[in-house]
Amino acid sequence: MGAGFAGIYALHRLRKMGLEVCTVEAGADVGGTWYWNRYPGARCDTESMQYSYSFSEEIQQEWEWTELYAAQPEILSYIKFVADRLELRQHITFNTRVDALNWDDDASLWTATFSDGRKVRARYCIMATGCLSVAKEPDISGLEDYKGRLLKTSDWPAEEPDFLDERVGLIGTGSSGIQTSTTIAPGCGNLTVFQRTPNYSVPANNRPMSAHYVESWKSNYPERRAALRQSRNYTLYNNPGMRSGQELTECQQKALLEAEWQIGGIGFIYTFNDTTKDREVNTAVADFVRRKIRETVEDPQTAEVLSPGDYPIGAKRICVDTGYYEIFNRDNVDLVDIRADPVETATANGLKLKSGQEIELDTMILATGYDAMTGALNRIDISGREGRTLSQEWDAGPQTYLGLMVAGFPNMFLVTGPGSPSVLSNMVPSIEEHVEWITDTIGDLHDRNENELEPVRAAQQDWMAEVDAVSRKSLMREAASWYMGANVDGKAQVFMPYAGGSVTYAQILDQRTSDGMQGFVYR
Repeated sequence: MGAGFAGIYALHRLRKMGLEVCTVEAGADVGGTWYWNRYPGARCDTESMQYSYSFSEEIQQEWEWTELYAAQPEILSYIKFVADRLELRQHITFNTRVDALNWDDDASLWTATFSDGRKVRARYCIMATGCLSVAKEPDISGLEDYKGRLLKTSDWPAEEPDFLDERVGLIGTGSSGIQTSTTIAPGCGNLTVFQRTPNYSVPANNRPMSAHYVESWKSNYPERRAALRQSRNYTLYNNPGMRSGQELTECQQKALLEAEWQIGGIGFIYTFNDTTKDREVNTAVADFVRRKIRETVEDPQTAEVLSPGDYPIGAKRICVDTGYYEIFNRDNVDLVDIRADPVETATANGLKLKSGQEIELDTMILATGYDAMTGALNRIDISGREGRTLSQEWDAGPQTYLGLMVAGFPNMFLVTGPGSPSVLSNMVPSIEEHVEWITDTIGDLHDRNENELEPVRAAQQDWMAEVDAVSRKSLMREAASWYMGANVDGKAQVFMPYAGGSVTYAQILDQRTSDGMQGFVYR
């Protein structure tokens, strides 16, 4: 299920194994998240040379990235190139969703019911449904009464809208909202940004890819990829992040932070290896960003509203921007603090605040985030052994073994699921790691002449206890973030990704797999 980075690689591996594969994709083309996320300014926050497949030397050498941080159209073109290069399209059913998955204990088979009514029986199901693929519904009353144009960053129209002379309102200041507002601000009549929670954002300092930089990777890909797999989050930054902020003077801290700020990118948060563990160091890093905001934004009151102050830096996904804070110096951009003055309701003409003020809008843009990590899976009616549903199993929060499988749901594999490093890592190498484990495991099942594999429930409980314990050693739980599921009303609040680092996770996965599939049971 899914034809993004994970689905494409899984399909390729399974076809090479000689298996019959049915890949189902809701979109009209490959790309997954990068097919749907076509809002203005959509861009990756991991360097292009690293946010790419490593399994094919030919693809690594043939594809040419143009920017240090690729924009959505270029990433989508890359995924299309890979699908065509590997001749995979003929094995994908597009414009189709999986509505239900039901396990048959007697036959040891899954039945998948498609949105067009067809049913398919399968020995194995691989859920390559993505971590950020189901948009969170906005909690704005009266939205049905709004008569203007309503747009969503999660489902942007293929034909780019024109905002010339329009009054545009953008709700949400996560990554999608920051990228969209920065891009459209110069071209609209007036932009009003509605902010509930300010985010820490650092400059990307994006630039065209130099020939020298490209060659430094292409001539040393094996060494670079090997080094990447030894880094904490599967990403090589200019700063190796081996320095403790506690061991440095305040002057030294500021100098290193300034150097990383000038380099740009998400590597800033890893200037010190204890930023998300040591409160004093975290405060120093957060204070540095707040000073940068005050230096950039001319109006002190606006700068104060834009400055996060009630949660540690890194506890929410840090954003990477191209001139975000600068747009608030424009005459045509306004900031509304809806924490201080909440939105009461939508009206026919715009939004009415609790204070009674009504802000008239020609276009309203919703950048209200995603039901992260579990949303795509919970949207499917999945029932395992004895008719037990996945939504029942996950009512108090997701339960997985190593983020790969769920007890009671045999032969159902998750790619970068909750309980794995997932969104705390460079997603592409993490996807490759999971896909290779899944396909190798399927091959092993065939070699053993076994029909089923699933986790032992006790092993799953122990693993999720470990995921929880590791998260409690950091400051990352101290924000109402989508890591915790806190952005979705009624969702159980548990820290979903494994925060112990990709290298540690890989070691655990290898040890448990090589040690007779510890924690799994064959049937």
